[in-house]
Amino acid sequence: MTFRQLLAATRPLLFVAAVLAPTLSHGQDDAAITPPPVPREFRAVWVATVANIDWPSKPGLSNDELKAELTGILDLCVKLKLNAVVLQVRPACDALYASELEPWSAFLTGKQGQAPADGFDPLTWACEQAHARGLELHAWFNPYRATHPADKGPLDTSHIAVRRPELAPQYGVYRWLDPGAKEASEHSMDVMLDVVRRYDVDAVHFDDYFYPYPISDALEDGTGEKKQVEVPFPDDASWKVYCDETPEDERMTREDWRRDNVNRFIRDLGVEIHKVKPHVRLGVSPFGIWRPGHPEGIQGFDQYAKLYADAKLWLNEGWVDYLSPQLYWAIDQKPQSFTALLAWWASENTHIRNLWPGLYTSRLGGDAPKYPAQEIVDQILATREQSGDEAGHIHFSMKALVKNWLGINDKLKETVYADGALPPDSDWLAGDKERPAAPSVERVEEEGTPQFALSLDGDAKPSRWVLQKRCGDDWTTGVFGGQIETIRVRPNADGVAADAIAVSAVDEFGRLGEPTVVAID
Repeated sequence: MTFRQLLAATRPLLFVAAVLAPTLSHGQDDAAITPPPVPREFRAVWVATVANIDWPSKPGLSNDELKAELTGILDLCVKLKLNAVVLQVRPACDALYASELEPWSAFLTGKQGQAPADGFDPLTWACEQAHARGLELHAWFNPYRATHPADKGPLDTSHIAVRRPELAPQYGVYRWLDPGAKEASEHSMDVMLDVVRRYDVDAVHFDDYFYPYPISDALEDGTGEKKQVEVPFPDDASWKVYCDETPEDERMTREDWRRDNVNRFIRDLGVEIHKVKPHVRLGVSPFGIWRPGHPEGIQGFDQYAKLYADAKLWLNEGWVDYLSPQLYWAIDQKPQSFTALLAWWASENTHIRNLWPGLYTSRLGGDAPKYPAQEIVDQILATREQSGDEAGHIHFSMKALVKNWLGINDKLKETVYADGALPPDSDWLAGDKERPAAPSVERVEEEGTPQFALSLDGDAKPSRWVLQKRCGDDWTTGVFGGQIETIRVRPNADGVAADAIAVSAVDEFGRLGEPTVVAID
């Protein structure tokens, strides 16, 4: 067991309560007290809205019910010491936020195009509530899926498949934006950049859907007989445009052209996001296997050949700020070993971006769970062994934690989530911008629970605060919203009062400033 693992397994829980106060002033440092390094780890969960998997629980809830359900999710994340939520905001060319480009989602209101009552915007509210709790909010989009069979109602007249049906051909039970059609890709990019401009999101996030997973059908094989064959994606029109515009000796194969369509979208979107807001990250969670045989002995689906997703290239080129390959297999499942795949992806991380794999925590559920809870704990420990202070992971999905399948919440709190953690930074996005200064920390209440006012010099505002407190011999860590101006420092779970605190500011790139240390009488 490494020192980090031992530390995570033995630190007690941190309980921090924060309230607002109008008056701020400067405090004193106590240089004789040295807090330990702040633990770093990305701990996130996917909150799926498609087909009402995680939130909302069903279409057509009132605003109060929507808020209550999401509040419960966010509060549970805080209780578990997660630090990020990946919220699906565009399941299928629809929106769980106010948009002039796409209609309101039927998974939200029950009818596509119907807005929530009284001008309520769930994404604005979600950003505010997540950040108030010290949680990052990553906006999860499906870049190409245009319809989903779980939405059985009619499409709104503003939906792109109605306005421009040629850009969203039918493929099986779905309609799918054609990645080779320039206007389709431009539409998706406009949608995402619109959210980056108007909402306080911390990242734009994709999952594993690019070109659709292939479907099969009984088709003639040329001999008059029928057999199950893979149905080709219907992109003849955009392929013809490409061929007409490209000299024959310069043309890519159709397969390479499809990959190039997705590659350019990923590359260009990252550039445009950072132009709008340099701190907003682009994260992608591809299928966990790039190609069979990588690494040696790995078997399974070939995303490179079937989804035309060259996630290895995106990582090699540094086009993404974090990659979360869906490593949805057990450590000992040799043909798809979690640890073997994790090590391979890490070997491809040439630009040292953040590598935070997806964990299939939902495999703990159902009548016949595929995992014991310890498997998830062991996978988290494996990510720490692989990445150290740059480690991280994302749970799929929130339902597993809400239902506490196989007691996973208790297992996490007792072991790997015993203490809080700050997500690793994205220093490469910060350029020459200075890190946050040490904050002013001043005692504002002399009796009862110690209370301190926090501030930075001038007009500077932190993205988050990190509070470390010492109770007896133990230091614990908590992360909370940058808008908080006053903190109360309560005893730990064993009733031991804090005798020292260290407070640090965190900037929008996740970079930690120097701490201000205060002894408490």
